[in-house]
Amino acid sequence: MEQIEYILHPDGRIEEKVTGVVGSNCAELTRSIEQSLGHTAHQDLTNEYYQQAWLNPSLQNIVDTF
Repeated sequence: MEQIEYILHPDGRIEEKVTGVVGSNCAELTRSIEQSLGHTAHQDLTNEYYQQAWLNPSLQNIVDTF
């Protein structure tokens, strides 16, 4: 299950944690809100970021025809 958690720190920092998303999809999922919040000071990538998303080859063929 995809989940985004935000922690608001007393010093004004906002910590964002994405779970349940593999590959760079997490960056796409959070891009608009990160742009709205402002400058990203630091980013730690999890093991999930380096995993490849599984896609059924027959579904890929359907997507490629559109």
